[in-house]
Amino acid sequence: MVPRQRAGSGQAIRPDRDLVIDLARFFCLALVVASHTMMVSPVLHPDGTVTSDNTLGNQRWFEPVVWVLQVMPLFFVVGGITGLQSWRRLRARGGHTSDFMQARMLRLIRPAAVLLAIMFSGLWAARLAGVDPQVIQLLVFGAGTPLWFLAAYLSAQLNLPVLARLHARAPWLTMLGLTSLAVTVDCLRGMMPTLAYLNMVFLWCAVQQLGFFLADGGPRAPGRIALAGIILTSNLILGLLVWLGLYSGNMLVNLNPPNLTLLLLGISQAAALQLFRPVLSRIASLVRVRRFIGLAGRRSMTVYLWHLPLLAAMSGVLILTGFPQPAGGTAAWWWGRPLVLLGVIGLLLPVLALFGRLEERPTSPDPARPRPVPAVVMAAVVVFVPVADAALNGLTLGLLGGGAACFALAVLLLGRIPARLVADPGPGGSGPPLPRPPLSANVEP
Repeated sequence: MVPRQRAGSGQAIRPDRDLVIDLARFFCLALVVASHTMMVSPVLHPDGTVTSDNTLGNQRWFEPVVWVLQVMPLFFVVGGITGLQSWRRLRARGGHTSDFMQARMLRLIRPAAVLLAIMFSGLWAARLAGVDPQVIQLLVFGAGTPLWFLAAYLSAQLNLPVLARLHARAPWLTMLGLTSLAVTVDCLRGMMPTLAYLNMVFLWCAVQQLGFFLADGGPRAPGRIALAGIILTSNLILGLLVWLGLYSGNMLVNLNPPNLTLLLLGISQAAALQLFRPVLSRIASLVRVRRFIGLAGRRSMTVYLWHLPLLAAMSGVLILTGFPQPAGGTAAWWWGRPLVLLGVIGLLLPVLALFGRLEERPTSPDPARPRPVPAVVMAAVVVFVPVADAALNGLTLGLLGGGAACFALAVLLLGRIPARLVADPGPGGSGPPLPRPPLSANVEP
């Protein structure tokens, strides 16, 4: 549970944010960025063709490592914690499902819309300038991972109000229902491969639901021995499923579309987050650590969306300039990874300065009315159309442009969040449904 602080009057109040969640999210983001620099490895072949190899993912020794370091489930667990808390505050102020959807989509879609528009414009200009189409496609691929994550995360978050109501009535039955749907999809995906993409909703909603249990806490929360038992049991079950040949032991293979293995990882990671919370809390409470993760957290979505396109762009430029590159997996290649990581960070800094503020919640200065429900629903549909197309048919330059247009249209449909939804209710109030700027690293809009 989030520790309470004491006000001057001695009354217990909640702090603005849970520093452990800040630290966990920063760790996940840093690990994702670092690991991608060891996966993207473009190769220029003698015949002039360009391919991109997943060097790290193709290493057999990496399978047990990624079992531990596959942190995508933890992203959704943390999203469940913060999302449920935000939803409950919003409900306490009289907010509705459409208000929650509007705020959540604006936070995620605005920075993504700008990224897609800039990528499409830049790549189209490069194509007109005569850049090899294969290099263009390599750079287009750079937008693929951010888009699928955005789709998965949005699908879970937009379902959060409904799932929160079900959780309040029957938490374990809701969890069992989502898990059963995910397993059913896994059983049928052999006959109907396209059906596997339904787990972009069922599976990630189930993992998000784990965060609901952590947010509830209370006296019935499992103790340290029980948490250690949960971690051990979930990994033993996962190992058994892999040993029986039902699932791959490579958690990168299991990621997209997701399957039951990621739910088991999510259970283990959620329990580990609680088990090590005292240690993590002491680390996160250090002044320098707190300031750094707070600053990084306010730009976390920008970092996630931009780091892979920037990495792909840097790789493409090196190919076009004929810069000598060692073969993937060689000693020289591994020694060059820290330089690649530093290069990506260097490119991210000006991007954060230019576009980082797009993550801040856009609010109307006057008491404007919330957007009509049909406009919010239409915005969600408009966003998911290009994303679903990219998941099923692959991302192309044309689809990238269509996605940028759809995302821009969704932003127009959503408008701006009315100030009343983020206003301070004053002394004695229930607290704002959503944190006031500057945004916390861990509290979602």
